[in-house]
Amino acid sequence: MKTEGTPITRTACSLTFIFAISAYAQHSAAAQAPGAESGGPAARSAGEYGRPKLPPPYATPSAIHFSKVIGWPEGKTPVAPPGFKVTLYADRLDYPRWLFVLPNGDVLVAEARTEPKQKGESGQDEFERGMIESATVGKSANRITLLRDANHDGVPELRSVFLTGLNQQMGMALRGDTFYVANTDGVVVFPYRTGETQITAKGRKILELPAGGYNNHWNRNLLFKPDGNKLYIAVGSDSNVGEHGMEKERRRAGILEVNPDGSGERVYASGLRNPQGLDFEPVTGALWTAVNERDELGDELVPDFITSVREGGFYGWPYSYFGQHEDPRRKGERPDLVAKAIVPDYAVGAHTASLGLAFYKGTAFPEAYRGGAFVGQHGSWNRSILAGYKVLFVPFKDGKPNGPAQDFLTGFIAGEGKREVYGRPVGLAALPDGSLLVADDAGGKIWRVSAVR
Repeated sequence: MKTEGTPITRTACSLTFIFAISAYAQHSAAAQAPGAESGGPAARSAGEYGRPKLPPPYATPSAIHFSKVIGWPEGKTPVAPPGFKVTLYADRLDYPRWLFVLPNGDVLVAEARTEPKQKGESGQDEFERGMIESATVGKSANRITLLRDANHDGVPELRSVFLTGLNQQMGMALRGDTFYVANTDGVVVFPYRTGETQITAKGRKILELPAGGYNNHWNRNLLFKPDGNKLYIAVGSDSNVGEHGMEKERRRAGILEVNPDGSGERVYASGLRNPQGLDFEPVTGALWTAVNERDELGDELVPDFITSVREGGFYGWPYSYFGQHEDPRRKGERPDLVAKAIVPDYAVGAHTASLGLAFYKGTAFPEAYRGGAFVGQHGSWNRSILAGYKVLFVPFKDGKPNGPAQDFLTGFIAGEGKREVYGRPVGLAALPDGSLLVADDAGGKIWRVSAVR
């Protein structure tokens, strides 16, 4: 359904191109949280975080404002708060999108990306050229690389091609001696022996999944329930707001639950446009996800969010957002679903492409960080100024967000005036020593953040 002046797709009618002329000063900490002087997090103004007051749709024009990735100068790193050190863990990787740490401490890196459209293929336009410039689109490596730091000095000595021949894979999981990989079109399993540096056995597909998706919605993430009896699979939407027809959204825009052998599938939660990060909150044991929300409603709509996931819950997409805020492009279509839409727990900024999610379960970081959530924000294209391009920290207490979000890893934006960024953070993983790894796919690097003792 479409009303005059409210485009349902990017290609249905022209968008307003907005390119900021003046340089953009990155958000900085408005105040210091208690304990910040000794390595605690820097507090931010609540602003667009938590439960923000939302503007009406189209309060600002829908912008196309892609970043331009220029790469990291020699010796330059992202910036963490006082009390932390940022070092290069690995580089010369081909779009390292996601991370998984094996029980022995080996780090697996999923290298995959959005494939470019063929010349003359429908949809190849200014938007796709912007995606290429922002290093989003290119030949996908379809590979998993293993990194081993045997002497625990923060620098892997061993690097090995662990798996090849995959299909735009992202999520990884291990259950006993079976290694799981989420390709864009299905879940594949392989035999695994502790300590091996390469899998040569042929994989076996245990579950078909709908492939591809809107923009970068080809990603599929995996997470086993702690008891290992159920596997959760995050699948993004085929479209921005269902413009291709809701039949194409079947088994998408939500989280699926299956048995370890791929049987017994059911929709665990729906109405989540592009759920990516998955993790269990350490106090309550609740499943949480990071969700990349919809485009083309203006600079401040719709905020990406992190939220606990209720079994059988519906979170609004595509008919509404943040509860009963009806999307004007789907107005009046499903009042029954709008009425029951769950309000997400915590907004983390509109168009920030909040994808990575990791609760901090270690003890190496200061007390203020323990139990909180780190969010990898890959960065915007649909906002008139660059937004995201950092790792955000959300403090938790008693299993719930507690206070404003805080910038944790910044310095990815090189210059707003030229739309330049050094890299783009996304996947997150904690090492056994309590340090945090950050995958920088566009930069081809993995950064390690450790506490200074």
